[in-house]
Amino acid sequence: MEINPYAAPQAQVLQTTSRDELIREEHINTEATIKSVGILYYLGAFALILYGVLMIITGIRTGRDSLLVSIIIGVVLLAVGTGQGIVAYGLRRLQSWARIPTIILSSIGLLGFPIGTLINIYILIKVSGQQGKFIMTPEYQQIIAATPHVKRKTSIVVWVILIVLLLVLIGIIAANSFSN
Repeated sequence: MEINPYAAPQAQVLQTTSRDELIREEHINTEATIKSVGILYYLGAFALILYGVLMIITGIRTGRDSLLVSIIIGVVLLAVGTGQGIVAYGLRRLQSWARIPTIILSSIGLLGFPIGTLINIYILIKVSGQQGKFIMTPEYQQIIAATPHVKRKTSIVVWVILIVLLLVLIGIIAANSFSN
């Protein structure tokens, strides 16, 4: 066999994956789901706080009869919205203290039959399951710090479905606005 001096080197490159990378890749979907729940809770907190402020303003503008009721409802909505915002902050940072309030809020959300029930069952499964418990530990925080290059890859199919759903939603809104 003749040796070609111009041939590319024939060295074998071994690609090693660390233990932390393997753990992160195994848990990355649950991590992303829990962070997404945090975004959902931020949106809920924003809506509750906005509605609470509007209730207080409406109570002040309408007069004496409904003033006390509107202020009480507004303050309760502000408090719940602020609490939900704090829980959202903890979920986005995968803090262990956020698990119990999330379980409580999701348990209340089960009453929103049928869609709210399905969504909150999924949240409960993710947050209270084995992976959810592990993701919200200081040990997993260290794994995240050691593997910043590990990212979740979203399938092109998911993007296509999301775009189609968005277009359908825009079409429904447009059809509703033109029919009135």
